[in-house]
Amino acid sequence: MEDDLIEKQYREDRWPASLALLACVGLYIFLPDSLIIQPRWLIPVLELLPLIPLSITHRRRHPGEPSWTRMLTLILVGIVNVANIVSVTLLVHHLLHHNTPVDGRHLVYSAILVWITNVIVFSLWFWELDRGGPAKRGTINERHPDFLFPQMDKPDLAQVNWRPRYFDYLYVAFTNSAAFSPTDAMPLTRSAKFLMAMGSAVSMITIIVVASRAINILQ
Repeated sequence: MEDDLIEKQYREDRWPASLALLACVGLYIFLPDSLIIQPRWLIPVLELLPLIPLSITHRRRHPGEPSWTRMLTLILVGIVNVANIVSVTLLVHHLLHHNTPVDGRHLVYSAILVWITNVIVFSLWFWELDRGGPAKRGTINERHPDFLFPQMDKPDLAQVNWRPRYFDYLYVAFTNSAAFSPTDAMPLTRSAKFLMAMGSAVSMITIIVVASRAINILQ
């Protein structure tokens, strides 16, 4: 009974992260053939086959969840991350080495899809990284924090027992990708700093190198 109460107190819904992964799949589908890993169905199938049953059978993250559920989630995020980096690489290659005239609008739309995917992917990395993940965050088994949120520095401004949820990490990823630097939560560990630097680098390439060039060649 006591274990059930602890699990209920610290559980966190999976659906925001599941919707985020589904959004990544949807954005990937809209990318042109020249910017995706072939065959076109490969990445969506690799994501959806485990994601759908996982979201149904393990709808909440909690201290008593099987360890394989977090590992599977990390693998899914990693697949999306790799696919998006490949898309960025192909986008830059297409811009620099394509022999035919480049369609500026085509590049702008593709850059927007890649940038949004980048934000979502790193929000999921942050959500799974911080303090050992959503199943351990706020419990006695949590690790040292990877991010310092304002509510942690000034607990009197937050509700009792406040802990970050997925949307907090989505905001961190968005501001980091837009400003190329932390604005809301400060990274405390090397892992967090590495992920934020990687997210900023992909965003910078997408916005500065690709989008600016595409805007210049718009008809």
